[in-house]
Amino acid sequence: MTSQCRLFPNLRMHLMTVAYDERFLLTGKGNSDPRAARKMAGQFFSNNSIMSNPVAGLVIGVLVTVMVQSSSTSSSIIVSMVSSSLLTVRAAIPIIMGANIGTSITNTIVALMQAGDRSEFRRAFAGATVHDFFNWLSVLVLLPLEAITHYLELLTNLVVESFNFKNGEDAPALLKVITDPFTKLIIQLDKNVIHQIAMNDPSAQNKSLIKIWCKTLTNVTEMNVTVPSPVNCTSASLCWTDGIHTWTIKNVTQKENIAKCQHIFVNSNLPDLAVGIILLSISLLVLCGCLIMIVKLLGSVLKGQVAVVIKKTLNTDFPFPFAWVTGYLAILVGAGMTFIVQSSSVFTSALTPLIGIGVITIERAYPLTLGSNIGTTTTAILAALASPGNTLKSSLQIALCHFFFNISGILLWYPIPFTRLPIRLAKGLGNISAKYRWFAIFYLIFFFFLTPLAVFGLSLAGWPVLVGVGVPIVLLILLVVCLRMLQSRCPRILPLRLRDWNFLPDWMHSLKPWDRYISLATTCFQRRCCCCCRVCCRVCCMVCGCNKCCRCSKCCEDLEEGPEDQAVPVKAPEAFDNLAMSREVLDEDKAQVETLDMKTITISTAF
Repeated sequence: MTSQCRLFPNLRMHLMTVAYDERFLLTGKGNSDPRAARKMAGQFFSNNSIMSNPVAGLVIGVLVTVMVQSSSTSSSIIVSMVSSSLLTVRAAIPIIMGANIGTSITNTIVALMQAGDRSEFRRAFAGATVHDFFNWLSVLVLLPLEAITHYLELLTNLVVESFNFKNGEDAPALLKVITDPFTKLIIQLDKNVIHQIAMNDPSAQNKSLIKIWCKTLTNVTEMNVTVPSPVNCTSASLCWTDGIHTWTIKNVTQKENIAKCQHIFVNSNLPDLAVGIILLSISLLVLCGCLIMIVKLLGSVLKGQVAVVIKKTLNTDFPFPFAWVTGYLAILVGAGMTFIVQSSSVFTSALTPLIGIGVITIERAYPLTLGSNIGTTTTAILAALASPGNTLKSSLQIALCHFFFNISGILLWYPIPFTRLPIRLAKGLGNISAKYRWFAIFYLIFFFFLTPLAVFGLSLAGWPVLVGVGVPIVLLILLVVCLRMLQSRCPRILPLRLRDWNFLPDWMHSLKPWDRYISLATTCFQRRCCCCCRVCCRVCCMVCGCNKCCRCSKCCEDLEEGPEDQAVPVKAPEAFDNLAMSREVLDEDKAQVETLDMKTITISTAF
């Protein structure tokens, strides 16, 4: 015990270093997105014909936030357009909802880094996707409600009208004070260019997002200027003409560049797209390395009886009758931590590895994630309060719409235990992804790219096309859900043929045939796998689903699939060397797998 205590200061120092690197990289990643993505964001938002469709606004919010990997960037564009009267509050609300969905992709990508261990991956992916399911379910309920009643617009208008707000100072920087000096040495962006594009300024189309001059001087001088006619003169006393030319004296503003910025791309001749791709690639690679280091360092700290104590402390409820208070306290903790780091993506990404190694249960991570959704809105509210007096009302109203949207989602999916549907859905998806690890990549591409793009394309074709294609799909999904519920709860009232899904072809109700085809398609990965680094080995394990491709480390064990009806093999996490902790996690994993039969989950979710 003494040796462990002596080891803690150094381990804490390493953990703080890696966590700072992760925060620094996530901040830099938001600044490294390609110029095309950011300009596309401004052009999307400035198209009023698209914004009038709430469904199109929703998917645009998703796509833009996924592209720029920052909900704060998309939210700032929305707030600036609302404050400039280029976008109404009613049209901006669906975009805010879409931005809420798009920001949850980051921790889902982080969960893929734990794909080498099926047990860790099952918990990590479930803990990451609980955020996705909460956002999607909230939108499915609240977007139609908002389209019919406009309750968010009316509620926030009452709040804004009832208080006499005064514009104040800028929002507090907090951790950005620490990270900004380092990110500014790598890249600095001129965010005014995005604002000008959103304002339909033609002169901004060919401007670079890379900031070159950090110190400029503006001089206003009086100069003789030639004008077309005496009507254009400043005044009659300052107007001269010789019969052919007319000139007057006007104040001319000249901008003088004094000092260049100090970052590594200031003198590069690379286009913005190339710079963005370089920075984004490096940020993602180093971020993956930091996440793996966090998992290993936490595994070194959380050993023996210390792990048992920490796990029980984090996941234990208050004594009866105050057990219900624990979840709401976790929501406040999540909101406070997100306000400190000023990013829900950073907080949930740091939470995902802890869920994977079993330190935090998904039941405890769920309220923490809900709190992070609230915490990320406080920065926008403070930024809105710093707006000028003439734009304060509209800016604050759209920021409050984001806040009350998350509050409404929490009221829907948390207070009553049986309404916590995101937890059950995330556990089911985690079990499927643990058995078929390629399904995690399919989920990521399908729900964050293909589905929004398809809905956006249909919305561009008009309401008749969107309704004609979308309504049958929605009705089919509802039919499948109702039939699945009857199969599990009241099978006797169904005809014998409809009591299971065997009346359909295998490829329509099971992932097993798809898994065989994907295994055949990835044979080249099994034969030609790069075994030079641990990250590459983890990616190969996730794609191939076997141990043949990895000989460089122990991240991929022998995890061959058993019979079709066999449950997912459960392996105690490597981080827990203590037998008591391993037995506790193993019992928990077995109980979850027994409760949620894998074959049933695969059949019910293949649609």
